[in-house]
Amino acid sequence: MLTIVALANTSGKSDCHLYGYIQATLDKGTHMKENGRTPSQNPMMCRGLRGATTVAENSKEAILAASRELLFTMIQYNDIDPNDVASAYFTTTRDINATYPATAARQLGWYDVALLCGHEMDVPDGLPHCIRVLLHWNTTKSPKELKHIYLHEAASLRPDKDNVPPVPAEEIEKFMALVPQP
Repeated sequence: MLTIVALANTSGKSDCHLYGYIQATLDKGTHMKENGRTPSQNPMMCRGLRGATTVAENSKEAILAASRELLFTMIQYNDIDPNDVASAYFTTTRDINATYPATAARQLGWYDVALLCGHEMDVPDGLPHCIRVLLHWNTTKSPKELKHIYLHEAASLRPDKDNVPPVPAEEIEKFMALVPQP
């Protein structure tokens, strides 16, 4: 059964061009959704992407190294272009305060991304020495396609997620050497 849906031409393109698109879509055997999109045309949406890691000590070096490792692993596994990141919200447990974890994002070249840091709720028996991040990312990926990253001891926060190995520090250092300075 073939169902033809009348679409209002608001695209500014000629009706002939619109008909050609519909015909090409039908010729490929692709079915349009009720909203006029084909299944492969996911709209750009702002999605929340989570990640967390832990540090062995409350030092500037440990916090920045762990934050870079977390962000870089999130970038690699989700194919993130930093230009598509709207903002990043970092939190730490109260025992982590030697530096801002957001500085690691700047070190990776995120000069124009809105960044914010804060402390996590002080929950009894919560995971200590933990850095968390919530990225607000403009993407065409569906929520099920997102790969949330939990490294080291933070993997215990989300045992339902696949454990992902972190990106080696040498690879992060090579990338950082290529980042242009502001």
